[in-house]
Amino acid sequence: MPVKAISNYSFESRSRAELYGDDQLVNVWWVNAPMMCAAACFRAPREMAWSDFLAAMVYPWASSDPGFEASRASSWQVDGVGFSPDPSATLASLGVRHKSLVSFKS
Repeated sequence: MPVKAISNYSFESRSRAELYGDDQLVNVWWVNAPMMCAAACFRAPREMAWSDFLAAMVYPWASSDPGFEASRASSWQVDGVGFSPDPSATLASLGVRHKSLVSFKS
């Protein structure tokens, strides 16, 4: 159902990239996970290594589902485009931008 605005919304977003300095918001979605019905959002440094991002943020979150096994995480995508991440590459070098959606299957 459409919503009709009663006035113009002319203000800057409170989650725009310049407010986060060297960090960014990264959304992570575990596709088809019954216990994870929506993406989680993490604040992560742009220069964080992929392996550190997984170990410090993604795997602890996903491990709240007893069926999660890190070794089975596959089919990685960033904003709908598949990729094979290099563990030592930074989020920025992998194309992960502010508010990107990183998804995987397990």
